[in-house]
Formats: sequence, structure tokens, C-alpha cells
Amino acid sequence: MSEYQYYEFAAVDRPLTGRERAELRSMSTRADITATSFVNTYEWGNFKGDPRTLMERYFDAHLYLANWGTRRLMLRLPKHVLDLATVARYCQGDSASAWTADTHVIIDLHDEDEDGTDEWDLDGHGLLTSIIPVRAGLAAGDLRLLYLAWLRCVQSEDVAGDEPEPPVPAGLDTLDAPLTAVAQFLRIDPDLIAAAAAGSVAGRLRRTDRRTTTEVGRRAARPGQGRHPDRPDHRRRQPPAQPTAAPLPRRTPH
Repeated sequence: MSEYQYYEFAAVDRPLTGRERAELRSMSTRADITATSFVNTYEWGNFKGDPRTLMERYFDAHLYLANWGTRRLMLRLPKHVLDLATVARYCQGDSASAWTADTHVIIDLHDEDEDGTDEWDLDGHGLLTSIIPVRAGLAAGDLRLLYLAWLRCVQSEDVAGDEPEPPVPAGLDTLDAPLTAVAQFLRIDPDLIAAAAAGSVAGRLRRTDRRTTTEVGRRAARPGQGRHPDRPDHRRRQPPAQPTAAPLPRRTPH
């Protein structure tokens, strides 16, 4: 096998229509397409569609995985449960960005392997299922996912030293299984999360904590540093499977 690429899209808030499934079929003759999902694996060639466009038109979540080190997670939420201004406080670099499309906000998170080492034991099946519950949590006001996105930017050195730190959400020291799956999938350094969580317990990170957090992130961004030699590479752990998320409840804008 020369390469491995895994694409998965999920429709949560509403099923795809027959016409929409036909439109998706025109992009791929091999994909497994249902009323709520699009899944395809490539060992050669590439997907003809644009994931950004598919998220804008059809889906609420997307996960991409490639054996050369690229990992991507996208989530779409209605504007009335999450506004772009809130997201922009946390998504501050190439590793985490967001935009609006009609009535939705779309968050785009990704990571590139700094070591440039190919991974041959990958299997994307089940990963999005384990992660997708974070979408409902974010819609309910749990901003820990966004803070993890900011930490991903810190680790990738996307955040300037004079940039103000976004608010630290409560509970960063007690990540549930879906948030842990996100951290593992995006390869966020555990030491970086622990440094931030130390401030989260007290309700805030002091400036000294931020300097520590940023320095840990810089070490993690350098190959061979910021990792525990006696701990298995967390990038290869497979997150535990979780039940598929239920559609978000409709909320009337205030």
C-alpha cells in the first residue's frame, strides 16, 4: 500500500435528501454513502470533492486522516448556538480557523506531523464516532474544545507572544472521553494541557502559567522534545468508541 487517506463526513441535524446523495455520488463512485454519512478510503488517487464545500452544503462533522501525518477535524454548528466572535478568540492560526456559511459557523482544526514520519498502522473507522459528541457539548456552551484548539495553535507556534490569551473554560482538568479523543487525534501535547489545566482549576491562568504553557508548546513543536520517552506515542492511540451523537436541539434566538 503506497498511501492511506480516510475521509468521513457525518450529517447530524438532518438526513441527506435523495438528491443530495446523488450529488455526492457524482463525486465518488466508491464511497459508502447513507442518509447520514459519507465514508471513503483511498490507497491511491484523491477525493474529487472539496471538504469545505461539503461541510457548507451537506454535513455537520468531518474527519480526515492520512498516513503522511495530516489530520483534520471540522465541525459545523448553527449560528444561534455558537457565534463566530466567540470561536475567533480561540482559533488564532493555521492549525485552527473558522468561517460562516449561511446560518452556520464551521470550525476547521488540523495538525501536520512535525517529524514527517509515515504511519502505516492507521485506521480511521470509528474515530469520528468517538469525537462527534463534542459538538453537542460546544452547542451547550462547553468551550473546552475551543481551548484545545487554541492549545493546538500554541503548540504549532501560531500564536504570537503578545496575543491575549482567551478565557480558560472550567473543567479543563477533567476532559471527558470525546474531548480526550480530540486531543489525541490532534496530537496536543499532554504536558501542554496539564499546564493549562493547572490554571483552569483556579478558574484562570496567571501570566506565569501562560509563559509556562507557551514554552511547553514550543518544546512540543520541536521534534524529539516535550515528550515522555517511557510513554507510548499518543498519536497512535485509537480513541474509545462512543455512541453517535443525537441531533442538536433547536433553540430560538434571543
